[in-house]
Amino acid sequence: MRVLVIGSGGREHALCRSLKLDPHVTDLHCAPGNPGIEEVATLHAVTPTDPGQVAGLATRIGADLVVVGPEAPLVAGVADAVRGAGIPCFGPSRDAAMIEGSKSFAKDVMAAAGVPTARARTCATPEEAAAALDEFGAPYVVKDDGLAAGKGVVVTNDRDLALEHARACERVVVEEFLDGPEVSLFALCDGKAAVALQPAQDFKRAYDGDQGPNTGGMGAYTPLPWAPEGLTEQVMREVVHPTIGELAGRGLPYQGVLYVGLALTAKGPKVVEFNARFGDPEAQVLLDRLETPLGGLLLACATGTLAEHPAPAFRDGSAVTVVVAAEGYPVAPTKGDPIDGLEPTDGAYVIHAGTRRVDGEVVSDGGRVLSVVGTGPDQRTARRNAYDLVARIRLRGSFHRTDIARTGAEDM
Repeated sequence: MRVLVIGSGGREHALCRSLKLDPHVTDLHCAPGNPGIEEVATLHAVTPTDPGQVAGLATRIGADLVVVGPEAPLVAGVADAVRGAGIPCFGPSRDAAMIEGSKSFAKDVMAAAGVPTARARTCATPEEAAAALDEFGAPYVVKDDGLAAGKGVVVTNDRDLALEHARACERVVVEEFLDGPEVSLFALCDGKAAVALQPAQDFKRAYDGDQGPNTGGMGAYTPLPWAPEGLTEQVMREVVHPTIGELAGRGLPYQGVLYVGLALTAKGPKVVEFNARFGDPEAQVLLDRLETPLGGLLLACATGTLAEHPAPAFRDGSAVTVVVAAEGYPVAPTKGDPIDGLEPTDGAYVIHAGTRRVDGEVVSDGGRVLSVVGTGPDQRTARRNAYDLVARIRLRGSFHRTDIARTGAEDM
């Protein structure tokens, strides 16, 4: 099977790494890719949000499967163009991808499907936002209605700050705050059937102790030994199947991965957000633990044959990923600094997220520069292995959280 992956971040490096390990994937390509992906796949220069360019490349290389990694190409209609060229594609159509592309659309789908989520108001003016803030009270939750690369959400007790964010966006969704630990669950879907991957948890705030601004994610781990028994089955029953059923009823069959961000409230799991693609950095740990060959799973989703495919199986043990971020992230990350110490160790390896190659040298080229994945027979070992490799990496001004996957008495 010849596979083309679209994207250039950490999620796409993790996808390519897993696809390279699949014995049925005989030829792997990525566009545009990054220096880490270049080690396992043939890179191509395309604009990933240009449907015509992507479909043309897939046709030229004779791809048997196209995997669209980021959300922006999906919302731009790249999956539609690939399918229009007669090539199976893992990733929802432009209209179905609005489950992430518009928070308002997602809320409408959830309401119609009876999915448990926070009460919310869609606001197009500062006056409407102010009224909604007063209705729900603090902590205030204000979400940019459109795509914002994981940084369009403000959660604050400061009403002025919440209103400032609302004014900066064309349209926002203001909703009640959901209290409780957050969990990410990913469901692979083929338009009718859906299967779950194991839950993971990520860390959105920039600094230790969940302080600082929201980011695209500063680390993640799986499995979650503390997760309630039966959580996956409950979420599939109450959230995933009703959602994909509602979308199919609207003529929008969902083929790809549905990311369900959950808050485990006192009244049970409630949806914080949907995404139309693998989360980053959760993908790094989930794909590391996935035992089932990835290519076959994704092809089954793309061809509507998921019900005939064996359910995903996961390896024993744990995986922890720690993001190394550039100086100034998430506001104004510094770029162009050289990076050293990227060699893997016995228990950890590096996933490239925001890097590029200049005169043969790998330099920073984004806010979240690297994800370091540590593995081991248990969470404590996986965590130690990840941080041991983080300590070897040299990138001027970089920073990372020191409390990823720290639970109970587990200290560095």
